[in-house]
Amino acid sequence: MPEPIVKLAWKKLDSTNRSIVIVDDEKSYAELIAQMIADNLDCTVYAFTRPMEALGSLNKISAGVVVTDYSMPQMNGIEFIKRASRIAPSAAFILISGDDLDPLCDELARLRRLKMRLRKPFGWRPLADAVLNVWPGRDIPSFRSNGSTDHANNPHLGAVKPQP
Repeated sequence: MPEPIVKLAWKKLDSTNRSIVIVDDEKSYAELIAQMIADNLDCTVYAFTRPMEALGSLNKISAGVVVTDYSMPQMNGIEFIKRASRIAPSAAFILISGDDLDPLCDELARLRRLKMRLRKPFGWRPLADAVLNVWPGRDIPSFRSNGSTDHANNPHLGAVKPQP
């Protein structure tokens, strides 16, 4: 299986907690939101720019929350959530989009694992709050205690880097 386009953003020392998965075909956006979450939540974060690669990796990732874009070239967010829900049945999903998805309300309501929608653009805090609000189970990530984004002094934090 090919490696994800965007590598692991940050890995918690205790890897028993589930992770956050970001899927957005806009590479710079996927990297940015993955890094925002990695900088602020005490949780492993994975980011993918290709929905098919994300689907192929989900069975190896213990996903708590999957954040996916709606408009992607390989498949839209609704189709991605339908497929990913079968692979990661306990994960909660957040759908993000710069488009108005209200005309799709009936179809979105049928997605049992879809827990929230966010309209782009948004800052890191609304996304982090959304992730925490929909997190399934008791192993909810916490905000990083040091509040620092000083990557040089944190040996467990790595920048989100594109695959060579």
